[in-house]
Amino acid sequence: MFIRPAGCELGHRVIILSIEFLPCGDTALVVQLGEGIDRKLSDRVLSLHERIRSAALPGVVESVPTFRSLLVHYDPLVTSSAALTQAVEDLIEDTGSAPRRARTWRIPVCYAPELAPDLAEVSEQSGLSPEQVTECHASTRYHVYMIGFLPGFPYLGDLPPELVLPRRKDPRIRVPAGAIGIATNLTAIYTLESPGGWNLIGATPIRSFDARWTPPALLAPGDGVVFTPITAEEFSEIQAASEAGAYEVVCEDAAP
Repeated sequence: MFIRPAGCELGHRVIILSIEFLPCGDTALVVQLGEGIDRKLSDRVLSLHERIRSAALPGVVESVPTFRSLLVHYDPLVTSSAALTQAVEDLIEDTGSAPRRARTWRIPVCYAPELAPDLAEVSEQSGLSPEQVTECHASTRYHVYMIGFLPGFPYLGDLPPELVLPRRKDPRIRVPAGAIGIATNLTAIYTLESPGGWNLIGATPIRSFDARWTPPALLAPGDGVVFTPITAEEFSEIQAASEAGAYEVVCEDAAP
């Protein structure tokens, strides 16, 4: 493990940020930039992710953003952990900004009771009516922090404080694809059927992961997501269109 301090000048103050370089086997390096779940920290992770991609460092296969770190996969026949650490450190110290396209996806969600098995319980725990819960959930532009757990599964933050609740005490064995869950200060879309312990308050009729797509996941770290409420009838219509490949999710591209 290597720990290097990095200086960040804010006005007349210089803040020393502790950055850890952690070996992950003999083909990957973890660059840990901080602790916790925080938008500023996520921006630092995503900025470094883009710089590494733009730099085309020899031997780097790919980099994978997480909440607080970046996992850099490399070919040990081309580069080494020590050489990569130095190269990444130089990129961190670069004061320039890496361009990153900002995308906001407008994803339809139905909050009808038959698709929201935990809505009543969330309403009770939060002290909000079911209508207020759904209005609150759909009132935020969420940030995709990372993809994980399932292929394409997006961790979206940050939930309004009124909806910050723990995971269920009794996880479900089967959660259907498209289910919208909330847990702690995050919300997410189940991309595939799987076990899960998040509180389910709705569902989207669209597919957000398909192995035949390029790339296979609809969402990527750094994207924005806005949930658009729809009726049960609209859910059925959009689901049919999505399965037929005739529905296109609204995406608004913007400059970084």
